[in-house]
Amino acid sequence: MSPLSPEQVTRIAQEHGSQPTCSACSPYASPGWESFPGTETDEALQPLGALWLPGDEEPTLEEVRSPGVDAWSPLAPISLAHHPANRCEVWACRACGKPFLRYTEYGGYYEDRRIRELDPRRLSSQP
Repeated sequence: MSPLSPEQVTRIAQEHGSQPTCSACSPYASPGWESFPGTETDEALQPLGALWLPGDEEPTLEEVRSPGVDAWSPLAPISLAHHPANRCEVWACRACGKPFLRYTEYGGYYEDRRIRELDPRRLSSQP
């Protein structure tokens, strides 16, 4: 997957992130991180690239969020330099272009594929 800079991801969010979902991508729509729908494939989505921070071979696990807001909440900001966004892939609906962030959480005995709308209103500029 091609690397995307934070500036490219921000541009994708600003160009297509505010539009409503279409019928093809509505099963994936969530303002916060949710498990990828088990009843869906990702055929309606196309990969655009992976967020890549130059020189960052081991992305930080630090998070940016307000007190009392967990990282998976719809209220959590999307800080491209922080976890989990700094380890995401960017995908878009093939039909309407709406962008999504995808992140795979690896647990001891499980793998949880998560997805979140790439909403430009949630983007944080915090370094």
